[in-house]
Amino acid sequence: MPILHSKILGSGKPLLILHGFLGMLDNWKSLGQQYAEHGFEVHLIDQRNHGKSFHSPDFDYTFLAADLKKYMQTHNLEKAMVLGHSMGGKTAMQFACDQPAMVEKLLVADIAPKYYPPHHQAIINGLLSLDFEAITSRTDADEQLAKHLSDVGVRQFLLKNLYWVSKDTLGFKFNLSILKDKMEEIGENINTIAHYDGPTLFLRGDRSEYILPNDYETIKRHFPKATIETIPKAGHWLHAENPKAFFEKSHQFLIS
Repeated sequence: MPILHSKILGSGKPLLILHGFLGMLDNWKSLGQQYAEHGFEVHLIDQRNHGKSFHSPDFDYTFLAADLKKYMQTHNLEKAMVLGHSMGGKTAMQFACDQPAMVEKLLVADIAPKYYPPHHQAIINGLLSLDFEAITSRTDADEQLAKHLSDVGVRQFLLKNLYWVSKDTLGFKFNLSILKDKMEEIGENINTIAHYDGPTLFLRGDRSEYILPNDYETIKRHFPKATIETIPKAGHWLHAENPKAFFEKSHQFLIS
């Protein structure tokens, strides 16, 4: 099995960071550098079918968690702290439940251990509409995508994945053909009887509806030592929308 692509920053206690759906490790570069400056060996990781990691038709949280185990074994990491956002948070939860001895602390950003109905169809449709035989620049791509997605921030997030496939042809780093067929898997819950007894922090955005008060009981059932805190002035992309508060709360948890 291929090894996940990563960027490693700093030295100290290992901290693995997992991006969300259609993201990549670069989304966490600024915060990753901050953790590295505070004494962590930060592993920014591209999950399969994302960024520079391998493409595969096999895609669910069991596979994503197994990828993480293989990654840690390859890098001789016996134990690490694991931080995951959204889809990456589900991967982190599944991994902690599957391999509790390998996880020192678990930090989950704005996702709960529950099923989410597919809700990215507008984004997928917009991405599928892009004709890379006609698009010759990022500006072209943004203009085309704007016909489907009005949110500038979402478009900028997605277009970070553009790269030059050849001298004259743009394409996406993520594996869109597989991911569009795996929308149901992305919303799936972790295993229903899974649990992790180690220190756990859930961070939610105060403007996000991904973690609701009626999810707290479910969180505690899977993660009995979990605490749940709220990042102010932030939605689902809480680490990007309020990075200062996100760093302060997450760093306090990691060093406590």
